Amino acid sequence: MLGWFAYLWFTPGEAPYQYQLIKEGEAKQFPELELEHWPDLTISKYEIRTTGIDKPLAQAYFGRRGQGQPVMLNWSNHTAEALIGLDRKPSELTTLAEVIGKHATPESVILAWWDTSRQIQLLTGRNTLFKTPLYEPLIVPSLWQENQKAILNYEQQMVTEKASETEREQFKQFSEALLLPPEEGVKRLRALVKPEQEALLVIHVTDLYKIGLMYPEKFGVAYKNFPMTGNIHGMINHMKVQLKEHGYTTYTPQSITDNDIRVFFLTDEKSTQTLLAHMLPFTGRDPPTELKVAQLVYQQGGYWVYKLP
Repeated sequence: MLGWFAYLWFTPGEAPYQYQLIKEGEAKQFPELELEHWPDLTISKYEIRTTGIDKPLAQAYFGRRGQGQPVMLNWSNHTAEALIGLDRKPSELTTLAEVIGKHATPESVILAWWDTSRQIQLLTGRNTLFKTPLYEPLIVPSLWQENQKAILNYEQQMVTEKASETEREQFKQFSEALLLPPEEGVKRLRALVKPEQEALLVIHVTDLYKIGLMYPEKFGVAYKNFPMTGNIHGMINHMKVQLKEHGYTTYTPQSITDNDIRVFFLTDEKSTQTLLAHMLPFTGRDPPTELKVAQLVYQQGGYWVYKLP
């Protein structure tokens, strides 16, 4: 921590961390990503390091096809605070990609958070509404809040693609639609796609945290990590304690590794009435299978896929 302060004090105009390439090669050289069905991908593995800390803060895997732009496929955070990306199990993404590749037509349009959209496009070749990095929200620890501009500039160097104003406006409409009541939100999302096109919406449980960062006055969310144990009842009791102590309304868990889970809590009743909350399984609430305004077609891990009427 002292190293972070020293670095920030003497180099305020630079990002307080660096990507260090440690390995690059074919997908089969990275079995931990489970990308054996994508042998044409080139994978680059990076460690994220900062001055004064011996161990990496995180690990990131980028994939690209040929001379195409790199796409972040996996992020593993080694710190206590959220940093740049949020952890997901690699197997969830590859399974999702296989399903979309088989069942979504080339004419379909897939709506998902911009980072998920780029992953789906790389692995499936299907048409996604968002194709370039938008860096919204920029996830940085509280210690680095004053360095957001430098961090954004540094992240943009990793991928040279630039988002158009049209795409930024569409993403704004997309994210705002997730905060609306279900029926109105689905109508807003459907309006982003041509009437004759099939529209699929892909939601991941980590979208809760992202939407909360973007619209803290409209969506209240918190999270806490727990070790995975064989005592399910004990874990549930821990979550109930969090509800009571902080006045949270409801929660939903995410498995991030075989040994850890992350639990997202909604902090107020207003947040539970949004389209995003209705599309994810929260305790004490109607399950997503009962959602009437969109058809649930697939669920894998933290991913929920809906067909928009």
